[in-house]
Amino acid sequence: MFIAILTYKKPLSEVDKHLQAHREYLAENYAAGRFIASGPQTPRVGGVIVMKAANREDVDVLIAQDPFHINGIADYQVVEFTPTMFCDDSLKSLL
Repeated sequence: MFIAILTYKKPLSEVDKHLQAHREYLAENYAAGRFIASGPQTPRVGGVIVMKAANREDVDVLIAQDPFHINGIADYQVVEFTPTMFCDDSLKSLL
């Protein structure tokens, strides 16, 4: 499992110009079962995406398709982790 931490490198006025395309990108990946959760950071300096992928290379391919990446809106820090504890056993199915 991976967490992508996005940090905006453009002003929010520029971020907002690409927000709809970014949301469509998110929706496509949710529909495909690749994304588990996402949302903006507070304060609004970037965002977070929790994703399923077989490996880091697959994550890099997904990030390369994000309109925020394509348009130079955000930098991405990727963290890989292996979930071992859950608040509810039903969450194990997310793996």
